[in-house]
Amino acid sequence: MKRTVAIVVALSVTGAVVALSSCTGENAAATAQRVTEKGGDERTGEYNAVPGWWKPAPDHDETWSWGAIGGVAADTPDRIIIAAWGDRAFPGGAASFERRPVSSNYLVVVDGDGNIIERWSQWDSILNTPHQIYISPYDPERHIWVSERGGNGVHEQILKFSNDGSRLVMQLRDPNPVGTREEARANNNPGPLDFGANASLAFLPDGSFLLADGYWNSRIVKYNADGEYVMEWGELGTGPGQFDLVHGVDVDRNGRVYVADRGNSRIQVFTSNGEYIEEWPDVFFPVDISIDENDAVWVVSALLNKIMKYNTSGELQYTWGTYGFTGPVFRPSGVTDGFGPSGSPERWREAIGISESAKTPGGMNRPHQLDVDQDGNLYVVNWTSGHVDKFVPKPSADPSKLVGRSLGY
Repeated sequence: MKRTVAIVVALSVTGAVVALSSCTGENAAATAQRVTEKGGDERTGEYNAVPGWWKPAPDHDETWSWGAIGGVAADTPDRIIIAAWGDRAFPGGAASFERRPVSSNYLVVVDGDGNIIERWSQWDSILNTPHQIYISPYDPERHIWVSERGGNGVHEQILKFSNDGSRLVMQLRDPNPVGTREEARANNNPGPLDFGANASLAFLPDGSFLLADGYWNSRIVKYNADGEYVMEWGELGTGPGQFDLVHGVDVDRNGRVYVADRGNSRIQVFTSNGEYIEEWPDVFFPVDISIDENDAVWVVSALLNKIMKYNTSGELQYTWGTYGFTGPVFRPSGVTDGFGPSGSPERWREAIGISESAKTPGGMNRPHQLDVDQDGNLYVVNWTSGHVDKFVPKPSADPSKLVGRSLGY
């Protein structure tokens, strides 16, 4: 009996081989598509993170490392401009956040491997907390724009540099910076340059631009291509058209304006003239909003450590990202932001039982802004940990789950 069964099985297997050998190309392709990969946890979505991409500056040491990193603008795949809060104390991290007495490394340029190739130290005196950084997709000269929040003797301002950083082309400077949030919010009618810890920018095809203003003020301000005031809308509150810490802004191909209303955990949508259209509620802690060439609305949630894709109707399509350790420039977050105790990285990891081997390439720590280069590489800056992630699309990536280039390119 056993021998008979063996013969039947052998014949069945032989028949299967014959059947497979006679499959058409179409059937063979279908069979191949049924092959699945095991394992994986999708923490980096449709991307592979580049381990160790972000590096210390040449003058960093055991005491001084990167401050918070606010912005990134990808000029080319081999020229990425980074906006950082200079040099801060290490290993104190964000708990102490002590500023280096003669701080630098506010604006640096790195190549495709993360090596610093330019340091714009000539502008150190007018920088303190560069919040985000941009290249307008409608600008053939590819100027570099910075929203500077001020502090430490530096005024709040909007800065426009030549692409190589050699010239300051435009400077919209708050002449009388306000010292506290309470003072700023007590002014119900700020002037065109009375910035309230200004946050971010968005650009229109005619060269005009919008300012999300900001941490203390609660408004969107429009300026023409020459930096002249055009209009504004918004006020402090929770109702339609009101804001509580307006942090991000972008414009779609139909001229609708999308605003990341961080304090109210929502996205609000307006006409180009500031007329309220709708809100997308329950979008937790949105800090960056970017509409790509495929009309996808990408939102960065700093506290969820996630990147979220919506359509222009506000329907969530896809989300990815995770909190994680990053590499040799990692700093503890400190008790002030709820991510762990202060102290050295070794003490911090020991306290929660995480070893050096548990570093997470691509892990985020309060992501703040993203940008995409011409090859589809994605760059994400992380405010709290002071590092930048580079993500490269996986060979098998689903194109609909990749962040596209900004609308306008």
